[in-house]
Amino acid sequence: MSSDFVVRGGLLADGTGAPLRRADVLVRGDRIVSVGEVPDSDVAELDAEGAVVAPGFVNVLSQAYESLQRDPRGLSDLYQGVTTEVFGEGYSLGPVEGRMRAIAKDYAEQTHVRHEWPRINDYLNHMATSGVGPNLASFVGADNLRMAFAGQEDRPLTAGELTAACGLLDEELANGALGLGSALIYAPGMYASTEELTAFAEVLARHDALYISHIRNESDALLESLDELITIAERSGARAEVYHLKAAGRDNWPSMAPAIARIEEARARGLAITADIYPYEAGATGLDACIPPRFHDGGPDALRGKLMCEDFRTAVKDAIRAPGTDWDNCYLSAGGADGILLLGGDTSEWNGMTLAQVATRHGDADPLDTLVDIVVADSRMIIALFEMTEDNVRLALQSPWVSVCSDSEAWTAAPPYSDSPTHPRAYGSFARVLGPYVREGVLHLEDAVRRMTSLPARTLRLADRGVIREGAFADLAIFEPDKVRDLATYSDPHRYAEGMRHVVVNGVVAFREGGPTDDLGGRALRRGSK
Repeated sequence: MSSDFVVRGGLLADGTGAPLRRADVLVRGDRIVSVGEVPDSDVAELDAEGAVVAPGFVNVLSQAYESLQRDPRGLSDLYQGVTTEVFGEGYSLGPVEGRMRAIAKDYAEQTHVRHEWPRINDYLNHMATSGVGPNLASFVGADNLRMAFAGQEDRPLTAGELTAACGLLDEELANGALGLGSALIYAPGMYASTEELTAFAEVLARHDALYISHIRNESDALLESLDELITIAERSGARAEVYHLKAAGRDNWPSMAPAIARIEEARARGLAITADIYPYEAGATGLDACIPPRFHDGGPDALRGKLMCEDFRTAVKDAIRAPGTDWDNCYLSAGGADGILLLGGDTSEWNGMTLAQVATRHGDADPLDTLVDIVVADSRMIIALFEMTEDNVRLALQSPWVSVCSDSEAWTAAPPYSDSPTHPRAYGSFARVLGPYVREGVLHLEDAVRRMTSLPARTLRLADRGVIREGAFADLAIFEPDKVRDLATYSDPHRYAEGMRHVVVNGVVAFREGGPTDDLGGRALRRGSK
């Protein structure tokens, strides 16, 4: 339960980017009621001497919708000061309608957590009433709208299906969904045309909701894919954001500056375009994402079945080898098998090895044979793709409209959770920006805080969040700036970040003196509501 207390003696980074200033913060219930010099009283205190007091951080792209069902504290993010998790990159836990019911049931059987939620609010309300550490909010997954009518088929929605899907989106937006999230390199999201996405975006515009997208190609066709997102925003009038902005593949690294310029040009024309990033040189995805889109028709089970056919297998390998811009070739972007690190799946014998190393161990002359064999044997194999450059991360962070995400689960660094494969970004994205990137001069501390607080809160239309002022919700991250750092690595990813002293969620102290309290203050958040 929340109660009155004072955060005493800290330096205030209020989330707006304003200079640091000495201020106390008085919390009453779930709100901030005073900011400044709070007189001594018998009210409880949180010591902030020598620390910075900031709004709680907003994770614009979280994949914690499953892990929070297992452990609702969300510790890997809590240790970094994250107080709000945002879901919906292509897929969301609701709406589940029509043909998607069977697909969601399969997902639940594979993951051992519930996926069959009729509407997004059913999931959010269940988590909030059951008890959850962070606040939760969600986009509508564009995959959900397709799968309700077309399943996992590679085909356009019919006119009637598209009208019905738009109606479903309209209902979810009326009930507070943040907008629509697409993931256009994965099946079935990749089967959506620009016209289909524009139709959805026209619904978004009527609600002042956001279109947010893992764009169709982040490598050889990065600029063309950005143009698609900008075109959707321009035609529909909707606001838009690019998930985890990057230029993938060594040959494409020079495209980052033109990509940023492309977004700046759109913003100069009055379009509300933003982006987010995670600060790492490697991404993470399923190994099956290295297989071109056209082979995924019918879903993952169908793909694995067809890979048993030698002719189909040969066609897949030939397509992976061939450069081109008709799909996002993760294999080539990573520089081939040496740039693909197997993080883990159902089969642990390959964990921590590159695809090239596994190929050598198995005696495969062609690493693509190894890739196909693993996809068939282990459908849940997660990989790290070393396809980006540190220079481009820093370049992106120079743009004031870029916020921060983890694109990951919120894990607990203890068994059985620590047995799960993960990328170090799960434990380090926010600490990495707030600590090393600030200390190295990439960002001023006040601006780093703004990227994690008021910028995403405003973009997502989360009312009274992301700032420290009278009347705002009491989501707070209190940290020691000289001590904040990420400790997670690719070989040892389940390691909590350091430097956070206290974290408060809706007035509930969830993290005190460097460790979790196990008190759960999270709520279900809706766009625009207070």
